[in-house]
Amino acid sequence: MKSRMATRFSQLERSATVALLDQVHALRAQGVAVLDLNGGEPDFATADHIAAEAGAALREGFTHYTPSRGLLALREAIGEKLAKDNGITADPATDIIVTPSAKHALFISLLAVLDPGDELIVPTPGWVSYSSMAQLAGARAVPAELSADDGFRLTREILESRVSPRSKAVLINTPNNPTGRLLTREEARTVAEFAVAHDLFVIADEIYEKIRYDGAEHHSPAVLPGCAERTLTVNGFSKGYAMTGWRLGYVAGSADVISQVLKAQEHTVGCAGSFVQRGGVAALTGPQDTVAEMAAEYAVRRDLLVSGLNSLPGVRCPLPEGAFYAFADIRGTGFPTSADFASWALDAAGVALTPGSAFGPGGEGHVRLSFATSQQVIEEAVTRLSAALARR
Repeated sequence: MKSRMATRFSQLERSATVALLDQVHALRAQGVAVLDLNGGEPDFATADHIAAEAGAALREGFTHYTPSRGLLALREAIGEKLAKDNGITADPATDIIVTPSAKHALFISLLAVLDPGDELIVPTPGWVSYSSMAQLAGARAVPAELSADDGFRLTREILESRVSPRSKAVLINTPNNPTGRLLTREEARTVAEFAVAHDLFVIADEIYEKIRYDGAEHHSPAVLPGCAERTLTVNGFSKGYAMTGWRLGYVAGSADVISQVLKAQEHTVGCAGSFVQRGGVAALTGPQDTVAEMAAEYAVRRDLLVSGLNSLPGVRCPLPEGAFYAFADIRGTGFPTSADFASWALDAAGVALTPGSAFGPGGEGHVRLSFATSQQVIEEAVTRLSAALARR
């Protein structure tokens, strides 16, 4: 039967981060005390008022299908959020789709935009699933490799070097996973001008928007000249509101583009969970203090982890501007590859982290460590890595 499986999956690799998480679970089941700095999941509980609203919806029997676009109340709240936070004008009736996760919003956006044989330009290092999603759509992700030696700066020259007659879209992630960088105003303008010049779609993954440090500004490409009609802005509730298990996200764009994305929604999942959407309304319209509190705690953890990493011989790590990952340069440690370093860290120190090679070209020579975990775990992880490096 294996020979009859779809080739699109036989040629697809598993998610590197998910596969590593499975390995962590297996080791813990064997009694190994592994410290997990691999995952991208907040360790905070969802705010009480959000959970209470979803619970009330369940008790009311609000458990049936909603419109495929999502509850109007939630689309209205998203529209207000986009206008207030991003300067994006999105009509709740026509320009927004609520999805079961931002990940699904990304996937159906790519399905709607990409034809087989098309190319998607993706600055790298970038999230592990971008290229796989493009592949599932029958397209090809073309990495636009950024350099750590240049602070992972995105330039017009880099983008122009990757464009071809098959280019259909460019995908931007800000704040970036894994580097923690935010697009500067100049870089966002560069993306916009590049997309307009080559008549490309822009897919903007802004899922980490609410997790930013030191006053760093977030810039949405959709507000720039010529980009409103060509940009699909993807966001969600998992990271900023600690709602990963809720699986709730959204995509916003011009009505004609969203109408095509809607078809992918209707023919796959139908709609996001009804009572989950009620929780989303509460998240956007209720108190925002827990969001700020989580970001403040992440900032403390960031400083703790980065300081610890920079104390290790051969390791250099800049302060991330957003998200909850440190992307450490381990080229000075003598390990041949980032995969070798990650394997050694797990075996010798019991610390799970992600090799930079998992994030595409530009990621080699680095490892990603999540600080979406307690200060105690961070301190212990640095201590273990330091001791293991001393023994090496």
